[in-house]
Amino acid sequence: MAKNENKLKENRRSRIAREAKELREEARKRTATYILGGFGLVAGLAWNEAIRSLIDYFFPGDSNSIIAKFIYAMGTTLIVVVVGLYVTRILDKNKRE
Repeated sequence: MAKNENKLKENRRSRIAREAKELREEARKRTATYILGGFGLVAGLAWNEAIRSLIDYFFPGDSNSIIAKFIYAMGTTLIVVVVGLYVTRILDKNKRE
């Protein structure tokens, strides 16, 4: 009887240790994702400033007009969609291999 009880305790300990390891790994992955997301936001804001400066350079008087803002929004959306499709295709291709 004591042998079975010790075996059960050992199984519980190993399961708890395995779950703790999985939890730590998941926490690391999520933390890395959040950090990379933060860097992505910073890069996006930098590109936002660069594109706005470019619009100001080419359209000095009209940079605050509604037409310039819509052109900026459409251009940015187009770039995001194209890059998103490209990245999705690369990731799908890597999953198949």
